[in-house]
Amino acid sequence: MKVSIKSFDVNMEVKSNGIELEVRSPDGKEFLGDCYITMTSLIWCKGKTAKTNGVKISWNDFIALMSSYETVRKAVKHAKAVSRS
Repeated sequence: MKVSIKSFDVNMEVKSNGIELEVRSPDGKEFLGDCYITMTSLIWCKGKTAKTNGVKISWNDFIALMSSYETVRKAVKHAKAVSRS
């Protein structure tokens, strides 16, 4: 993936506006979406989805999800199965 910072509205700490990352395909041609990192959560906006309509996960849930390779593997497997349905 090609990831670039679109907006960098931070001082030393991430504030409520957060950081906006633009995610593109490895060749940079296809826009995949934006990822917002704030002091309270991470928000994924697929394609041109607005930040208010993005998928939000709290830091505590993100930490639980990323706590081991096994939890990540199961979550990704489930997500792929649901997206195929």
